[in-house]
Amino acid sequence: MPQVYTEDIDKPGIMNANLGMYRIQLGGNDYIQDEEIGLHYQLHRGIGVHQTKANAKGQPLKVSIFVGGPPAHPLAAVMPLPEGLSEMTFAGALGNRRFRYFYDAEGFCISSDADFVITGTVDPGSNKMEGPFGDHLGYYSLQHLFPLMKVHNVYHRKDAIWSFTVVGRPPQEDTSFGALIHDITGSAIPKEIPGLHEVNAVDAAGVHPLLFAIGSERYTPYLKEKKPQEILTIANHILGKSQLSLAKYLFISNKEDDPSLKTSNIEGFIKHILERVDLTRDLHFYTKTTIDTLDYSGTDINSGSKVAIAAAGDIKRELWTELPASFTLPRSFNKFKMVMPGVLAIEAPPFGSYEQTLHEIEILNIALANTNLDGLPLFILCDNAGFVAENINNFVWVSFTRSNPSHDIHGIKSFTEHKHWGCKGPLIIDARLKKHHAPELIRNPEVEKRVDQLGAPGGPLYGII
Repeated sequence: MPQVYTEDIDKPGIMNANLGMYRIQLGGNDYIQDEEIGLHYQLHRGIGVHQTKANAKGQPLKVSIFVGGPPAHPLAAVMPLPEGLSEMTFAGALGNRRFRYFYDAEGFCISSDADFVITGTVDPGSNKMEGPFGDHLGYYSLQHLFPLMKVHNVYHRKDAIWSFTVVGRPPQEDTSFGALIHDITGSAIPKEIPGLHEVNAVDAAGVHPLLFAIGSERYTPYLKEKKPQEILTIANHILGKSQLSLAKYLFISNKEDDPSLKTSNIEGFIKHILERVDLTRDLHFYTKTTIDTLDYSGTDINSGSKVAIAAAGDIKRELWTELPASFTLPRSFNKFKMVMPGVLAIEAPPFGSYEQTLHEIEILNIALANTNLDGLPLFILCDNAGFVAENINNFVWVSFTRSNPSHDIHGIKSFTEHKHWGCKGPLIIDARLKKHHAPELIRNPEVEKRVDQLGAPGGPLYGII
């Protein structure tokens, strides 16, 4: 749980500083032990702005890494604060006590309350391979070149405690951070985006891949037919907002259609969307854009696509809760299972290539083109239909962490009209594991057994874990 501190080289001082919880690699690979650290930070982070400015001046970036301290400090480091607002100010307000600090003889900022402080510099163009490490999406992020920090000093308090957390497929320990962030910021974000009532980064889907939002349609009250208009403007605003911009899938609904709807109700929200969405009209893609650094569903690091799926108006269809006895699929897709009303998980052959996928989609089109599937608007192509259908968390995790909208969204009777894509039959998300994806983070029973022994009576962590 490192709190990585940097300052703006043009505006030095704590009020223009950035404090973020970025991954640091202390050992392994070809790092020189106790002398070098791998500094992994994701796209759209404040530290990147600071490093860019330092690089432009040809100067090393000074970095201080705080570990431990009052709970307000690590929480401030993970908060998505507005650009320009110092996390140290927030930490002081949250902890009801100013952020106490001083500068050492080399000019590095030292948190007076941290348990440990590691100081060092990142020279312009100084990189080394970092990773792989498990991350909060539930996969191993792979090796990439990231900034190399040269260690200057390590400070610690008397009886210092090295704090840490465990990450992996949610829910994990960092899930509690997300819940607290939602509680604190939930009422603030709608004040920044006119017409927005609530937004939820879905933890079960790995947080960044999937957003649910509720807005209001107020633009054309004189029209008899409701359709997404203002909520599309709101969607654009959401996808341009700090960490929310990392999302790949944004589902947004109109509050007036069901004032009791909540974004925290995953199944209820998806059901609401599927009942109302017009698949010929309501999908809006952003292609060849940036996605989360930890998301490997795109074709390159930080590169992928987004889709906003908006639904407004009256219920258009009654979702199927079970399949008709006559329902069949071609032989290659003979294992399938209902996930929830309107959603079918279809076990497909292992992913081969995007060209092969187009051939498979064509097979489905030929078989289903004349079948009325209005009550079944969403198909999920997957490696294990039973796993996807087992519970709602499996469904959203597989569907939205293993797909890149521009490459993996297909449809029955799809079309492109004036550069707008839609489909007249079910929407298909290809959520199979692809060759370029990061490997799944799988729990190791032997490691879990060793950890349990640490917490057993007589173990060093007895009474702590």
